[in-house]
Amino acid sequence: MAKTGVPSPKFPKSKDCSQTKSAIADNSADLGLLQQRQQRQPLQERYRLGSLLGRGGFGSVWSATRLSDGAPVAIKRVPRDRIRHWSELPDGTSAPLEIVLLAKVSCGCAGVIQLLEWLELPDSFLMVLERPERCQELSDFLAERRFLPEEEARGLFRQVLEAVRHCTSCGVLHRDIKPQNIVLDLASGQLKLIDFGCGAFLQDTAYTQFAGTLAYSPPEWTQHQSYHGEAATIWSLGLLLYQLVVGKHPFRRGQEFIWGRILFPPRLSQECQDVIKRCLSMQPSDRPSLKELFCHPWVQGVPRP
Repeated sequence: MAKTGVPSPKFPKSKDCSQTKSAIADNSADLGLLQQRQQRQPLQERYRLGSLLGRGGFGSVWSATRLSDGAPVAIKRVPRDRIRHWSELPDGTSAPLEIVLLAKVSCGCAGVIQLLEWLELPDSFLMVLERPERCQELSDFLAERRFLPEEEARGLFRQVLEAVRHCTSCGVLHRDIKPQNIVLDLASGQLKLIDFGCGAFLQDTAYTQFAGTLAYSPPEWTQHQSYHGEAATIWSLGLLLYQLVVGKHPFRRGQEFIWGRILFPPRLSQECQDVIKRCLSMQPSDRPSLKELFCHPWVQGVPRP
């Protein structure tokens, strides 16, 4: 994709993912986004493309502006030959799994990025996503601040928990929770979970294929090449909280990992340390469930007696 414009689509079919009030009232995850098939103007006539925001193994993301109302958006382009998993939308349309997962989680939670529409091109798929006007990746925010005070970290961590709980209720597993996949709206303080390219449908049985970032994979994957969705998610949440309050990965030493040895600065409260230690238990069965994590006194902000 060139900076000067989005490739002119020769396909008139565009998928509009805006949701009506009746669909919201329906409270159905599968109908979370109303899919409409209709003739639309070419994408480059409705959006003005801006700068490249990022590029990775699955595609590239550009800033853009919606010409109808000036709203900032992000446009993600994923080449067709990099798409490994497909699924179906509620109306039977075949689409990349990332689009199907986003369609399930996009509405009903401010902490998850919204998919506004998507477009199929001959060689790729384009996703138009919401983009706060003033936003920053959480990784960059932490790099500037080094670490956050516990009170501030608690508020951000609770937002992530809410987003994960919403995804779980929709039957979606993100599988790549890390500061680089969370953006912060600098005006409102709202966090948003982004990039579902490694996501999967939630299942009770173990996953035997890894997707995500190895530095955030749980020890059971390294040791047994399998993991359960909730336990692996709790592990990644523990890593995230440690990075919020300490400013670095707890186990990395160069390119090696020293499992189980967690060092805490004296300034951290015992309650905060307890949350992290429970989430980063080496045995998956020793980690709390998502519900139990929500109820922890530190997460709830309950002072010590």
